[in-house]
Parts: sequence; C-alpha cells; structure tokens
Amino acid sequence: MLLKLFLAFTIIPFFELYLLIKIGYYLGAFNTILVVIVTGLLGAYLAKFQGIRTMMRVRESLNRGELPAEEMLDALLIFVAGIVLITPGFITDLAGIGILVPKIRYSFKRWLRKKFDRWISENRANIIIF
Repeated sequence: MLLKLFLAFTIIPFFELYLLIKIGYYLGAFNTILVVIVTGLLGAYLAKFQGIRTMMRVRESLNRGELPAEEMLDALLIFVAGIVLITPGFITDLAGIGILVPKIRYSFKRWLRKKFDRWISENRANIIIF
C-alpha cells in the first residue's frame, strides 16, 4: 500500500508537469495557466452543484426512513472529484470530470462496492479465524 501511495504521489505529478510543459509549449504559458484555472473553477462549480443535488437525495431518503448508502457513496465520490479538480493539471482534471459524469461515476461506484464487499468478507474471515 505504501508503495502505491508513493508511486501515486510521485508519478502522477511528474506526468502532470510533463503535460503542462508540453501543452504550454503549444498554447503558451499564459493560455495554459488560464485553461488550468478555468477547468478548476468549472470543476468546483460542477462538484458543488452535484454535491447539493446528492445531499438533497440523502435528505429525501432519510425522510422516507431509508438508509442513503448509495447517495453517501455518491457524495464521497463527488467530494473526491472536487478535490482532484482543484489540483492543477490536466490528468487530474480529466479524472475529476470523469467522476462527475453520472454514468462513469455509477460504473466506478459499482467497482468500489465490489471492492468493499470483498474487503468486508475477507475481514470477517480473519475475525472468525481468531
């Protein structure tokens, strides 16, 4: 796990920097910085808008007496997308916008649910052994 985090925090910024330099070469430094700022602002607005909608769905589920598990997972993913969108760079912006697209987020959410279920079943097996 530590190796994955190390690689994520070293390789992703390296590629972000490389891409910023390459795009800056073609667009110019000012235009590249402007594009990064605009995508960050647009992403923050989209994350806020979708976050508000998700929190309204959480409230509706709670009012019906239902557990808003899916909505809470959506809220978590939207929060992560907002953080990633605020981070300067094109790769992170693409990842953040991808998470904000409902169909892509749904697929990612399904994958996360499978990972969570597998993690829980493995931990239950470990608890039963002890």
